[in-house]
Amino acid sequence: MSGIIGSKLNVRGSGPIGKLGTDGQVLTSAGAGKSIAYEDIAGGISWQAVETGSTMTAVAGNGYPIDTTSNTCTITLPASASVGDTLVFSDYARNWATNKIIIDSNGLNYQGEDDTFTVEYSTDGLSLAITYMDATQGWIPTTDDDVTDVPVKANDYGIFGYGVAAAGITAVSNLVSNAGVVATDVTGVGTARHALAACEYGGDKGIFGYGNDGSITAVTNLVSNAGVVATDVTGVGTARDGLMACEYGGNKGIFGFGDNGSRLSLTNLVSNAGVVATDTTGVGTARRQGSACEYGEDKGIFGFGWTASSPYYTGLTNLVSNTGVVATDTAAVGTAKRLGAACSYGTNKDKGIFGFGINSSGAATAHTNLVSNTGVVGSDVTGVGTARYYLAACEYGQDTGIFGYGVGPVSMTNLVSNVGVVATDVTGVGTARSELGACSFG
Repeated sequence: MSGIIGSKLNVRGSGPIGKLGTDGQVLTSAGAGKSIAYEDIAGGISWQAVETGSTMTAVAGNGYPIDTTSNTCTITLPASASVGDTLVFSDYARNWATNKIIIDSNGLNYQGEDDTFTVEYSTDGLSLAITYMDATQGWIPTTDDDVTDVPVKANDYGIFGYGVAAAGITAVSNLVSNAGVVATDVTGVGTARHALAACEYGGDKGIFGYGNDGSITAVTNLVSNAGVVATDVTGVGTARDGLMACEYGGNKGIFGFGDNGSRLSLTNLVSNAGVVATDTTGVGTARRQGSACEYGEDKGIFGFGWTASSPYYTGLTNLVSNTGVVATDTAAVGTAKRLGAACSYGTNKDKGIFGFGINSSGAATAHTNLVSNTGVVGSDVTGVGTARYYLAACEYGQDTGIFGYGVGPVSMTNLVSNVGVVATDVTGVGTARSELGACSFG
């Protein structure tokens, strides 16, 4: 197969497909003017085990949950078909936007086109039913619907981990309850390091990644949905420190920017299974020591940091789409700073907040900048709590956030309400440290 079927055939997953009769109803094998509901199709289908391979051959009458977490999947349709033969394919892991499915019509037509065309579907959460009509039209999608509103998992708990303590680099972690209470130290797991980043993935888990253990590294450590940190996973992508990370797409993550001796803008996507991908070419101004958070329920934002040329300190931001695509620079709003932190807050993590850091005069600050549910950064809000930098932040309690720790080192925290109001200092718990990471889980 070659070429891509275009919007004429609507294979991208934007709604039911079919030729319309004079009454506007879909013409299907059920007869003119009568549409087939997905439930009617699926009711007569024999569902098979989850398919994870890169290739498979479909048999008429079957339904296939297709898990593309690790790879794309090329599906070969039957070489011959009878009128009314039906197949159903479903995005098992909501990952087709990352790894698509490709349909090989195996000599038969697909929606009126011969198999010199490539048919591919790349929408998360899609359920696709196709029925063989005749030799002219061949296979026609009778249902092509995606679940647009995947339930957003607003994580209940948080975790601070790693960093630099008075005694040196550490891997210790501290859990945050769904009421924002920080627990005592949990013995460190994995390589002790600092200047790393962390984010959520999989809807209820987290990942710490990259950093500096005396030299820059790309090692990662997964966090279970019970807050247990796992041993090191071999690093993927460019080793660096001073980077940022956030969730996107409702269940995936992204590490971005940083420094490996030079400022970087490259990114590495994290799948919904916690697998880190190789480098994606950078977009936007290369910088380090910025921060990132989610907004709008399924998108992210990188912001602020330290560039390689004057004026060095910046308030630039870069939005991350719900498919992990980083946008070009958005003009700075608020005081340029670096070494701050950011987290989401609000219903279903629909807003974000950047806070604290150090400004271009070298002064620590506690001011904040709110991020709307459309990714618009607000002007400076007067700081509350002790001004500091090299801290971390995460969401907790489904709609609230917490800033914690920082240079000193200190272990104090500041809670963020579900309307983005930062509270005064809470006495620190656990090992005082800076240059740590934080994410939510559970």
